Amino acid sequence: MLQAPGGAVGSSTRMRCMYMFNRQGVCLHYHVWLRPVSVLSRQEDQKLMFGLLFSLKLFTAKMDPVGGSKGQLGAAQLQGQGCSFHSFQTNTYKLSFMETPTGLKIVLVTDSKMSDLREALKYIYSNIYVEYVVKNPLYTPDTPFKCELFNQNLDNYVKTLS
Repeated sequence: MLQAPGGAVGSSTRMRCMYMFNRQGVCLHYHVWLRPVSVLSRQEDQKLMFGLLFSLKLFTAKMDPVGGSKGQLGAAQLQGQGCSFHSFQTNTYKLSFMETPTGLKIVLVTDSKMSDLREALKYIYSNIYVEYVVKNPLYTPDTPFKCELFNQNLDNYVKTLS
């Protein structure tokens, strides 16, 4: 198994990895806790994940039985606006997803037995990302970041999830 730098040894074994993408699909942050050896490069993996998210968003919007206007292709939607997905599950993992009104996409990949993580994703955004990245005067918005305080607080928080 791969243990990435920044992934704490002993972190919850139910967590696999986390991606954060901006509106344009640039991976701002990638954090690994536990993941089988991958045959894809990090860049290929991130492109594949963003493509999956983009496709699932379009699919759910097109299949929405009650939605009238489908909106602009790829545009971020406000919370509760339109039809969107929050997670999907396979026999080996679960992918949980949240998109903010600014278009920031947060993805948690966990083991398949994890419960609903919508509140956890909101917490990661508002209490960890905003506090340790957005409020950092040295951070340039919409650019990839490395922040040890963010990683430490993220590791501590995911240990509390069941």
